[in-house]
Amino acid sequence: MSELVIRQCVDGVLELTLNRPQKKNALNRDLYLALTELLQQADADADVKAVLLSGAGDSFCAGNDISDFVSHGGGADAARVPLRLLQTLAGLEKPLIAAVKGHAVGIGTTLLLHCDLVYGADNTRLQLPFARLGLVPEGGGSLLLPQLAGHRRAFELLVLGEAFDAECGRSVGLINEVTTVDDVLPRARERARTLVALPEQAVRKCKQMLRAHQQDLLQQVLVEEIDAFRERLDSAEAREALMAFMQRG
Repeated sequence: MSELVIRQCVDGVLELTLNRPQKKNALNRDLYLALTELLQQADADADVKAVLLSGAGDSFCAGNDISDFVSHGGGADAARVPLRLLQTLAGLEKPLIAAVKGHAVGIGTTLLLHCDLVYGADNTRLQLPFARLGLVPEGGGSLLLPQLAGHRRAFELLVLGEAFDAECGRSVGLINEVTTVDDVLPRARERARTLVALPEQAVRKCKQMLRAHQQDLLQQVLVEEIDAFRERLDSAEAREALMAFMQRG
């Protein structure tokens, strides 16, 4: 069995590549656990100065693996696994950069809210289809996206849930820069190296200061969102929508 996350550290930049290309890097329980552990290790590793997240194959992350998600049910234990990843992302002390291409759906989009720099390929298709699936936002989306985009644009993206491209993502503040597909990972690596060349403790302190004023609130929102998500997962609306989604797939 291949690694669920490919790990490579070069000159202080830890690259973590989601490695379920046949599923467009959709997150199942094992991938959640593996990515969470690697991020926690990265924050504790003195040799790691920055983390770069990307996806193998033609996509970044197609959200949750719905069949795996449904099979584990909506219990508290099932909810703790994604919550632990989200809390880890939100509390990460070292700079986090993302290189995004192809599909970035659901948590594949909301996790970008926790990145410090995001570079998107011009073929990127982002989507937050929570309400369409009878669910509610997670990943701090209900707090962070309105701060970036304003209420009406956030409502449009989170509730109408239509797909949008990288240029739209840049216009609402999710993406720093749009490149070609071939250039997106090299560009993210270049910017990661630039970060690593800066005084390390100053960079980390700047990140801490930028986020400190709402860190407690964000951690509270992450828990509240997951609780609401779990409740919705048990609803008749969500079951019907998720079954229809799996049948279409």
